[in-house]
Formats: sequence, structure tokens, C-alpha cells
Amino acid sequence: MEFLNEWFWFFLFLPLAALTGWVVGRRGGQRHGDSQVSRLSSTYFRGLNYLLNEQPDKAIELFLHIAELDKETFETQVALGHLFRRRGEVDRAIRLHQGLMQRSDLNDAQRVQAMLALGEDYMRSGLLDRAETVFTDLAQIDRRAPQALRHLIGIYQAERDWEKAIDNASRYEEVTGEPMGKLIAQFECELAERFRIGNDIEQARAAISRAYQADAGSVRAGMLEGRIESDAGNAEAAVRALERTARNDPDYLPELLPELMLNYRKVGDLSGARTFLSEMCEHYRGIAPVLALTHLVEDQEGAPAARAYLARQLKDRPSVRGEAALIDLTLATEADPVATLGDLKHITDQLLVRNPSYRCTKCGFGARTHHWQCPSCKEWGTVKPLLNYAVV
Repeated sequence: MEFLNEWFWFFLFLPLAALTGWVVGRRGGQRHGDSQVSRLSSTYFRGLNYLLNEQPDKAIELFLHIAELDKETFETQVALGHLFRRRGEVDRAIRLHQGLMQRSDLNDAQRVQAMLALGEDYMRSGLLDRAETVFTDLAQIDRRAPQALRHLIGIYQAERDWEKAIDNASRYEEVTGEPMGKLIAQFECELAERFRIGNDIEQARAAISRAYQADAGSVRAGMLEGRIESDAGNAEAAVRALERTARNDPDYLPELLPELMLNYRKVGDLSGARTFLSEMCEHYRGIAPVLALTHLVEDQEGAPAARAYLARQLKDRPSVRGEAALIDLTLATEADPVATLGDLKHITDQLLVRNPSYRCTKCGFGARTHHWQCPSCKEWGTVKPLLNYAVV
């Protein structure tokens, strides 16, 4: 009876409709009020009976009839429109909310709520131009309507209109106090990328500068700056931008290393590259800076020195990519195969210890030992051995 969950929240509004009908009736005469409440109550219980007998289509028609009987109950009308939209009947939701918009008795808060609901109907139906118009009008009527601004940001992202997305994100931050700098920086980077592709380098640089103003630690802005300066032949500026970006967030080191190493070579500063990579090895536990430094050692000191350096590093940070590089260097140097096998055995043992042998099929939790109840999601019998795990 999952459909009941969809309807349950709607019942909360129906007593309000009956109560409002009672109040209206009291104002117009006790007898008239009793008659109206009786009609609403009778229709309500008939609709409830349809739901209990799994006849939701008939039920929704009766609930619509309740809304027709009590047109003064704004909340019921809005709730019914939301329900139509959730059921995929967007056209009916639009008609209902358009009808609400035409009512002359709404207060300002109700008109804002009706406009917001209508705009969300248009978004759900893919009519982004109409949704944009409604939300723009709403934002002008009530600058305290952050949901309208949030929807406008989503619309302009979908339309890739980054200038308007930036403007509305700035307004949203002003209205709500919620920081939007990281999002605005992403939008500015989208503009910078567009200008870069169009060879408008000065505009691209200006967009990157604004991205830094919005988010001083923007990784994307730093990577774009490095690429733009590299393309423009400013290798030293590219190196500075990429080094700064790597220090801000070492997790992105594998993404920016190829561009960085290319520009180190353009500048001819391999000593500086080795110093920087050694620094990164201290702050980033992945294998990327180790492999890059291994290549530099190989270029400057030869394959045997590179192999020895990599073997030492892999004892502390085992890696499949590192193993593959060690095998390549071993083949190139004709090193002692017994010693190489010993190194590979040690690395493999470390990888086996660190990798999970079991995983929960429900939530993905990884474990090294078996649990009948998953420690994460608490489901029973879902933690199973991985395919590559075997007990011998």
C-alpha cells in the first residue's frame, strides 16, 4: 500500500479545509455552516474510503471536489496542486495554480506562495522560459523569496547563461547570507573556459581573476590559469599558478601534474621540479608525485637510480601503478630478478592488507573481516567476500 504514503501528508490539510468551511459558515449563519461542514466531511470520508480500497483516481477527484466546495481555503488548493505535480499531472497543477494567481483576495504571502508553486510547475514540465519569467517577477516583487532565486540559478545553469547565474547567485547570498563564492567561482571558470576556447585571452584572465575574488582557493581557476598561461607561452606564470593550486589542494595533483611538468621542462627548471615534487610527496599520499619524480631521476641519473628510488618509496606507499613502473624499470636495467620479486612480494602484501576483503552489497561498506551485520547500514547477511578474495 505504498500509494498511501504519497497521500498521507495531504490528509493534514483536509481538516483545515473543513475547519475553514466551519468558520465561514459561522460567519454566514450557524445553519449554513453546519450544512457546509457536513458536505465537506461526507466528501472527505468518501475519499478516504476510496484510498483504503486502493482507488486513488476516484479519491483525487473527490479531494478536488473538496477544494471546489471550499475555494476560500488557499492551503488546500496549493496542496492539491503539489499533489498533482508529484503524480506527474503537471497540466492540472498548472491550471490550478494559475487559477489561484487570478484570485484578488490573496495577501502578499499567499501570492508569493502561488507564484512559486506555478514556477515549479513550469520547471517540472520543462517550460524553462515561463518558469524564468515567473521566478524573475517573484524576485522583483519580494526580494526575500530565496527559493525563486535558487530556481533561477538552476535555470541559468541549464541554459549555460553564466552571467545571469552569477548575478542571481550573488543576490541569493545577499538575501540569505549563505556563502555562494565557490559556486560563483565555478560559473566564472565556465566563462573563462568559453573565452579561452574563443581565443579571448584577456577576457579569460578577467574571469579567472573574478573567480579568485569569489573563492581564493579555487582549484579550477588555478588549473585554468596554468593552461591559459601555458598556451600563451608564459611557462613561468603557468608554473607559479599550478604550484599554488597544488599546495591549496594536493588531492588534485594527478590532474595538474602533466601540465606542470610540461612547463617545468619549458622553463628548464628540473631542479625546481624535483624540489616541488619532493615537497608534494610529504603532503600527498598517492603515487602521482613519486612516479613523476621517478621519471626525473631516470632522466638525470639513469634507470638504476630511478628503480632504486621507486622501490624504496613503494615500501611505504604500495600501488599497482607503482608496481607496473617498477617492473618496467627492472626490465630496462636487467636488475636482479630475485631482488625484484622480493620487492614485488612486499608491495603486494601491503596492498592485500590495506584493501578490503569483504563488501556490503547494501551500502558498499568495505571490511577486512567478515560481519554478519554490516557495521555501517546495520543490515544482516549483506557483507560478502569480494570476488578476488580467497582463503587457502
